[in-house]
Amino acid sequence: MMFWYAHGMGGWAWFGMSVGMVLFWALIIAALVLVLRAVNQPHAHTHTPAAPTPQEILGERFARGEIDEEEYQRRLNTLRTGPPPKA
Repeated sequence: MMFWYAHGMGGWAWFGMSVGMVLFWALIIAALVLVLRAVNQPHAHTHTPAAPTPQEILGERFARGEIDEEEYQRRLNTLRTGPPPKA
């Protein structure tokens, strides 16, 4: 029988328990750090940029010279007020 003359754990048992506890707490802390990093990570690449508005597209076309000022003003007015009534 083990420990027939002595009660309690021997030297190697204390060593094993100590190493086991250190490893246990190291795993708990590592898991906690990984979870906190995942939660606090900035989500910069999860959204797509907003599509340009019709007014912005019209302004870009005017800036590139694709349409003249009269056409720009007419189309901008149409965008702001709605299409003219049909005859």
